[in-house]
Amino acid sequence: MSDRNPLKAALWMMGSVVSFSLMAIAGRNVSAVHDSFEVLMVRSAFGFVLVIVVGFATGRLHEITTQRLPGHTLRNIVHFTGQNLWFISLTLIPLAQVFALEFTSPIWVILLSPVFLSERLTPQRLGAAALGFAGILIVTRPGAGSLNLGVLAGAGAAVCFAAVSIMTKRLTRGIPVIGILFWLTSMQFVFGLIGAGYDGHITWPTAQTLPWLALIGVCGVFAHLSLTSALALAPASFVAPIDFLRLPFIAVVGALFFAEPFDPFVLIGGVVIFTGILLNLRAQFGPQPAG
Repeated sequence: MSDRNPLKAALWMMGSVVSFSLMAIAGRNVSAVHDSFEVLMVRSAFGFVLVIVVGFATGRLHEITTQRLPGHTLRNIVHFTGQNLWFISLTLIPLAQVFALEFTSPIWVILLSPVFLSERLTPQRLGAAALGFAGILIVTRPGAGSLNLGVLAGAGAAVCFAAVSIMTKRLTRGIPVIGILFWLTSMQFVFGLIGAGYDGHITWPTAQTLPWLALIGVCGVFAHLSLTSALALAPASFVAPIDFLRLPFIAVVGALFFAEPFDPFVLIGGVVIFTGILLNLRAQFGPQPAG
């Protein structure tokens, strides 16, 4: 195995699992007071300050430019839409179902990459996509009374996140990460401010909601830091399976803290989706045939 430190990568991924889960719990706890626009506005404010502090401390603020600004704008509009849909789904369907739908994002990347990144759609990728959609059908069970606004919001968020992944890959071809993060946090703060104030009223953080909103901001940054750090220490085929621990973990959290019923179809569908993604990762990063 050529990774530098698989144990450390696993620990980073556990940090990512916990961070994403805490962010979902915090989002559920502030949903009665703040709409998704207000949540994202505060989260982006935390992120923006962190980017500036880190950029200043590392002497990389000069890497922030207006180069490819239209690309940043389009990416952040799609990302902002996906995040809103994700937070909306948190308030309407069980947490485990939100995460299961979110995990379909790599399947959409497989299908969209040939169009936007000129990547080949191999039989292995088609098989992975087919398994992914089978998992979606198990999770959502169309016609069983479970296809509602929350499910549609969660599925829409997954599609948006897939599109963002593709646009991010295009932007990283020449744009430093700090530049991407600067425009991400600054633009999404503005989008959140506009969305939160469109009705002429903004609910500002209260003594009760501020700790939850701060947790969302910190966990949002730490989750992506953990994921990026894990990928730097181990191949994606090692990292991705650990991320799927989020599904049973959040199912237990939902049952214990929000009295959500345990739905075996969500876990079964999640396993099917995971199997498709794992097969695709093995095809890309596994041992290659000789010759």
